[in-house]
Amino acid sequence: MSKLTIRDVDLKGKKVLVRVDYNVPLDKSQNITDDTRIKESLPTLKYLLEQNCKIILCSHLGRPKGKVAPEFSLEPVAKRLSELLKQEIKFAPDCIGDEVKKLAGGLKPKEILLLENLRFHSEEEKNDDKFAKQLSELAEFFVQDAFGTVHRAHASTAGVNKFLPSAAGFLLEKEIKYLGDALQNPTRPFVAILGGAKVSDKIGVIENLSKKVDAILIGGAMAYTFLKSQGISVGKSLVEEDKLELAKDLMKKTGKIQFLLPVDHIIADKVDASANIEATKGMEIKDGWFGVDIGSTTIIKYKSVIKSAKTIVLNGPMGVFEIDKFAGGTNAVVKAIADATSKGAISIIGGGDSVSAVKKAGVSDKVSHISTGGGASLEFLEGLELPGIAALKDK
Repeated sequence: MSKLTIRDVDLKGKKVLVRVDYNVPLDKSQNITDDTRIKESLPTLKYLLEQNCKIILCSHLGRPKGKVAPEFSLEPVAKRLSELLKQEIKFAPDCIGDEVKKLAGGLKPKEILLLENLRFHSEEEKNDDKFAKQLSELAEFFVQDAFGTVHRAHASTAGVNKFLPSAAGFLLEKEIKYLGDALQNPTRPFVAILGGAKVSDKIGVIENLSKKVDAILIGGAMAYTFLKSQGISVGKSLVEEDKLELAKDLMKKTGKIQFLLPVDHIIADKVDASANIEATKGMEIKDGWFGVDIGSTTIIKYKSVIKSAKTIVLNGPMGVFEIDKFAGGTNAVVKAIADATSKGAISIIGGGDSVSAVKKAGVSDKVSHISTGGGASLEFLEGLELPGIAALKDK
């Protein structure tokens, strides 16, 4: 970890502004349906409480587009955090302004104030200096612990650092450690399993990982773009027609590493739970049918590569796993990852769909690390500089 963390600085009794990622899913009644991101912030908050800090939390939720939208209020988060920490969480009606200053100014050691949604102000996403300065005036120190937003150059991720000394929280440290070690110093064999809909979303990831891994296993709809680029018929499967040449070039660029595509498929006459499904005997998909999952021979092949792996990164499902009858391939792959982990492999799950797939298969507690950042983990795997991390001081 090359960046300063909260362990490296003296925060005793200080007033600390913490950027957390409380962008949690809510149902229509404003109930939180998954509190993972809140729970992941607890180690940092508990440490700051031990240091007698006065804690001010800031986050965004949803996409209110710079306007006040009650359905995106962070108030339900304050309630849930209060339950988890077993203490009162004060809630501010805004994130800047005189009333917020007064609330922050009145905090006693070990008290926590959660600010209202940062994105109720358009200046947040514009990385506006004046807005960042107003946030910074609430505290003496800034802690970045929102890995899910560090790929964005926003006022609360990259701007506040100009006005306050800063360090990484424990969640950010954990994310950088797992993803960084995988890319810089992996135990081999190192296997990347990439799924999802679009090749275009994963171009940078494939290019960067092909220089670092021993094997790439491809699943999901993007496999059909690769297959079609090789002249294989894929029926009505989802294909990025304008990316066929790119897919062909990417396969050439992968050089000596194993680059595996599905050798058989589960196909459906429509992408729907009521669909008729069949298993293909080879790579070809017949006219009028959709590829919806990897087939049994591909599962055996992929499981054998995963079994021998010592570092595994999963980013994207193998098929339309949200529909149970199309989830067999994804379930088999994530269970194989869990098995490899139990035998000593390091496994990293990145991206929203991958996390959902691991949870759905019931193995979320059997992998090494589940990343809290979809876009951020993708850009990290691409080898891009992330503004929210770059803005932090080196040790």
